[in-house]
Amino acid sequence: MVKLILHRKPNFVLMMVDDLGIGDVGCYGNDTIRTPNIDRLASEGVKLTQHIAAAPLCTPSRTAFMTGRYAFRSGMSSSGRVQVLLFLGGSGGLPPSETTFAKRLQQHGYTTGLVGKWHLGVNCEHRGDHCHHPNQHGFSYFYGLPFTLFNDCVPGEGSDILIDLQHTLRNLTIMLGVGLFTLVFVRVCGLFDVNLWMLVALFFLSILATAMWYVPFKLLPTWNCIIMRNQEVIEQPMTVETLPQRLLGEAQNFIKRNADHPFLLFFSLAHVHTPLFKTSAFRGKSQHGHYGDNLEEVDWIIGKMTETVDSLGLANNTLMYFTSDHGGHLEDADSLIGQKGGWNGIYKGGKAMGGWEGGIRVPGIFRWPGRLAAGRVVDEPTSLMDLYPTLKYLAKDTQLDRQVDGYNLMPLLEGKVERSEHEFMFHYCGIYLNAVRWHPPGSDSVFKVHFFTPNFSPPGAGGCYNTKICLCHGEHVTHHNPPLLYDLYHDPSESRALTPDSEPRYAEILEQTAKAVARHQSTLLSKQILWRPWLQPCCGTFPFCAISHKFQMALESLDTHSDPE
Repeated sequence: MVKLILHRKPNFVLMMVDDLGIGDVGCYGNDTIRTPNIDRLASEGVKLTQHIAAAPLCTPSRTAFMTGRYAFRSGMSSSGRVQVLLFLGGSGGLPPSETTFAKRLQQHGYTTGLVGKWHLGVNCEHRGDHCHHPNQHGFSYFYGLPFTLFNDCVPGEGSDILIDLQHTLRNLTIMLGVGLFTLVFVRVCGLFDVNLWMLVALFFLSILATAMWYVPFKLLPTWNCIIMRNQEVIEQPMTVETLPQRLLGEAQNFIKRNADHPFLLFFSLAHVHTPLFKTSAFRGKSQHGHYGDNLEEVDWIIGKMTETVDSLGLANNTLMYFTSDHGGHLEDADSLIGQKGGWNGIYKGGKAMGGWEGGIRVPGIFRWPGRLAAGRVVDEPTSLMDLYPTLKYLAKDTQLDRQVDGYNLMPLLEGKVERSEHEFMFHYCGIYLNAVRWHPPGSDSVFKVHFFTPNFSPPGAGGCYNTKICLCHGEHVTHHNPPLLYDLYHDPSESRALTPDSEPRYAEILEQTAKAVARHQSTLLSKQILWRPWLQPCCGTFPFCAISHKFQMALESLDTHSDPE
């Protein structure tokens, strides 16, 4: 079935994988994991080799992707250790005043949908205000995870959230309990005169300590692991086993429903964030263990999305885009499964490792038959933030906008220009500017200046294996004076720091980047992203939030087969 399309605005299918390493994909150098469908997108379109996320963690990276602006401009970056939303009932989220590409396209006649992960907040002041919800940020339709997929969602997979704090609170609870039991025993046996009011106070202190540990952490699977359709909680807790198939089905159906008019679909996959899926059709099929199985499932999903677009005759009027929100999580592994995080190829570092290339250099593939030349490769610096101005341009949105940090990619993708407009790019760890890259005019070199770097643990390791994730403040980092300097064109793995003796432009590079930082810096709007139970989305009466999957399937079946009259 081929549709006749005359002067219609293009459709957009944006596909983002969670925690995918750039070295995981065949067309980026992997020869052990099969990714023929992703590789096909690259061979039929344009592959970007220096595509950069604005942050090495989910929440700030996705904020920048959606808005075309560094996350701190939206208040979606933080000091301290909590740099992402850790609780669905959290105090942070994408501000209602912020503008996303979905909101701009919606104003220009597009039907917009988000299927999959959001992770940019839900409520502001009270449960149900949905001020941070996708529906309030330009998405006409939302189905998926308002939070994220994390280990707590699957029994036996452990926990991801503030593990050391959980252990401290649990140990405090145990100590208080043991102390209370001992004092009661001493009083009952008459061994010592223990004041009754002290026992009462200790009892209530034990109850409070238990609540502080158990309530926010042990109820996480029920409260955070949910599925929403638009603003309704339809599954709590969610059934993880069938999630990939349901998300794919929702994404395909959105395209089919809207094939006759311009649409934007952001398909934000739950893969390959842990816990890894155990889909029987892919289990044990790859040469790279459980993680490879999941990645080959991702490739199959991408193939199905491409097949859907092509079968509806939409290929020549649809820009398809494939990427990851940041690099792979190197420290995520265990003795049973082995490596559970991705591979970042030749690039140093990974998820949450500040400005090291492995955490921010991601796949970037654009496919648009008839508009973009097949097989083109672009080695210039580009950014996930470039999607915002690119989509605006293609939707013929000429309205004035606030300050944007991305650039329209179409001249570069179409080969009309050879140079990226990104002369300087700034790399943040939380609210802290930790690195800057400079692509000097008239030069192939791309210099990277690191002001501070994370301290790997144990010493000599390639990641923060003792804490499982790197932090970017205090004793967790090392500041460099003078800064570390690399030339990514000649040393993409950042293994040989330049010196005044080895780089004639050494002083000029530091001077130019310092001036660029001075021009770039503005007032930081930062927020502490804390848990507030009164903001928690809930199916039923809080805190007894639950709906069985079988019951929900029965309800959906009734809705599907009910008489419209």
